[in-house]
Amino acid sequence: MTHTFEVTGMTCEACEYKIQHLFSGVEGVKSVIVDKTTNTATVVMEKNIPLKKFQELVKPYPKYGVNEKIATTTLIEKEVPKTWFETYRPLLLIFSFITGVSIIKAFHSNIFETEHFSWMHFMNNFMAGFFIVFSFFKFLNLKAFAESYAMYDLLAMKVPAYGFVYPFIELGLGLAYLTAFQPAFTNWATAIIMGFSSIGVIQSVVDKKKIRCACLGTVFNLPMSTVTIIEDLLMVGMAILMIII
Repeated sequence: MTHTFEVTGMTCEACEYKIQHLFSGVEGVKSVIVDKTTNTATVVMEKNIPLKKFQELVKPYPKYGVNEKIATTTLIEKEVPKTWFETYRPLLLIFSFITGVSIIKAFHSNIFETEHFSWMHFMNNFMAGFFIVFSFFKFLNLKAFAESYAMYDLLAMKVPAYGFVYPFIELGLGLAYLTAFQPAFTNWATAIIMGFSSIGVIQSVVDKKKIRCACLGTVFNLPMSTVTIIEDLLMVGMAILMIII
C-alpha cells in the first residue's frame, strides 16, 4: 500500500533527506520517496499508518508541515526492486576507475626499476584517488551531506559542524597521499578517522536503519549496507598495511 502526502516547508535536498529519514523510522514503512519540487512524500507501507503519526514526527521542526490535502491511497500489485548491481553501479564505476588508474600509475612509477609493479605505489595512489574523488562529491552539496552524515556518524550526531569539516579532512588526506606528505602521520590519521567513521556505519547496518549512505555525498541514492562497511574498512586496512610495510 502506498500513501502520497503533501509536505510543506521543504527548500533543499537536505530537507528531502530529513523527511525521508523521519518517515523511514516509522514501524511498518518499507520505503519513502520525497520530492521537494512537488512537495510530496510517497510512503510505501506494510499496513495503513494514520496521517497523525507523520504529523507528530515533524512537530519538532516547525518549518515542515504534513497534511492530507492531496493525500491519496492506492494498492501496489508488485514492487520491482533494483538489483544489487543497479543500486551500486555508480560506486562500482568510481572504484573501477580509481583502481585502474592506480594500477597504471603503479607500473609507471617503476618503469625504470627491476620490479614491474609496486603494491605500495598502488595503495598510495588508490587512497589519494579515493579521498579526492569522494570529497569532490561531498562538496557538490556540503549542507545536504552534513545533514545525511549526521544521521549515522557518531561524532556528527553530537557535533553537526563535523559534517561540514569531514569533506575537508578527506580532501586533505587525498592531497597528503598524492604528495607523499608525512606518510606515517597520514596513514595513522586515515586508520583512526576511517576506523571511527566505520563504527557508526556498522551500527546503522546492524540496526537495519533505512537511511542513505553519504559516502558519495547526496548525488547518488545509495543505501547504507555492508558495501559501506567494506569501503571504510578497506581504507583502514590499506593504511595499516602501509604502516607495517
